[in-house]
Amino acid sequence: MLSNLPRSFRPGGLQRFATDGRILSFKCCTEGSILATGVTWSTNSRLRCMSTVSVPTCPPANLLKPMSFPMKLLMGPGPSNCPPRVLSASALPMLGHLHPEFTQIMDDVKDGIKYGFQTDNIWTVCVSGSGHGAMETSVCNLIEAGDKVMVCVNGLWGERFSDMADRHGANLSKIDKPMGTVFSLEEIEKGLQDNQPEIMFITHGESSGTTVQQLQGLGQLCHRYNCILIVDSVAAMGGVPLFMDQWEIDVLYTGAQKVLSAPPGVSPISFSNRARQKVENRKTKVRSYYFDMKELANYWGCDNEPRRYHHTGLISSVYALREGFARLAEVGLEQSWTTHTQCMQQLHAGIGDLGLELFVKEKSARLPCVTGIVVPEDIHWKDVSDYAMKNYRVEISGGLGAQAGKIWRIGLMGYNCTDSNVTLVLRALSEALDHVRNK
Repeated sequence: MLSNLPRSFRPGGLQRFATDGRILSFKCCTEGSILATGVTWSTNSRLRCMSTVSVPTCPPANLLKPMSFPMKLLMGPGPSNCPPRVLSASALPMLGHLHPEFTQIMDDVKDGIKYGFQTDNIWTVCVSGSGHGAMETSVCNLIEAGDKVMVCVNGLWGERFSDMADRHGANLSKIDKPMGTVFSLEEIEKGLQDNQPEIMFITHGESSGTTVQQLQGLGQLCHRYNCILIVDSVAAMGGVPLFMDQWEIDVLYTGAQKVLSAPPGVSPISFSNRARQKVENRKTKVRSYYFDMKELANYWGCDNEPRRYHHTGLISSVYALREGFARLAEVGLEQSWTTHTQCMQQLHAGIGDLGLELFVKEKSARLPCVTGIVVPEDIHWKDVSDYAMKNYRVEISGGLGAQAGKIWRIGLMGYNCTDSNVTLVLRALSEALDHVRNK
């Protein structure tokens, strides 16, 4: 290409060339690449005016070469590794977001959500966003300014929900427990009596505190006090028993990147009839158009009306999530729950053999999907995590919030939940501890 240019053009300098009465500027960056102000160079060596927009910088050099990244075993609290079938689904040809072939895949995903949640709810959809997007969907649809909202806080996710509810004008109250502990029905009932909320939030799998909240009886209790129950099961769904309809949960959501072992970015959510009626009877519009459940319900084919354009659905992510649910359906919920419990027990036994202490003291409150380990006083947590990553390409995460620097968190979710992975992470942890103590 440079051989066709006038002699005055040289890489690395700013040159000017006049044609048709115009003064045109070129910045030649490297051999074979030219940036022009207002022109493009054609094969017949004539300059043709295309635009008056200048391009002041060269293309980033790092974008002109392939991506480079190592293969890692993600044994933290998420995301988890994706199985090949899920990754392959992500690479399938693009469809339009309202093409009948794609809406059939959306319907497959809805069936998968209903199976995973054990629900027959009509308003069952996916939010185009991470688990935070699903949380925001529950907040902005159900909460109007002045609504009484009670949040059960025993970790990061209760704190996040509280922040969102406050931003939407909720009359907010909280009941608190330390990270690593869970709520009893008696504690929750006292909170309902004292605060008389219209809406209550609780986290099923609190990944920051590595606890699992028992939900049986909680929906019935909330409804006795005329209160809608919202449950965050991002880090638990598929790894522990969950029965949305039987347990009378009003809003339930999860994420794609945990037990479902799909890429983050689409989040299943379901609204009971009770929750749907509250949305439909709002005094004010839902403050977010993007997360408006009435709009999403139509786009996901939940209202028996022709699907309307709402937003461009995340086509490739929905493909992948469909395969994540297909995998869960083939394994079966009961077997998935059993596998997560067995791998958790194997991990906990190995942690004990290493002389380490589990963070959650109450056995029934330990979340199979994410295990917390107390960092010994003579160890800096990150030295161990860095050793495992450098030598094994195994992720061992640290704590969040009040437990930052105090615990490690090891995730066992979906595709990653195997006895061989448990053995590997224990080996990496053991070697890392020896290395740090002896250096």
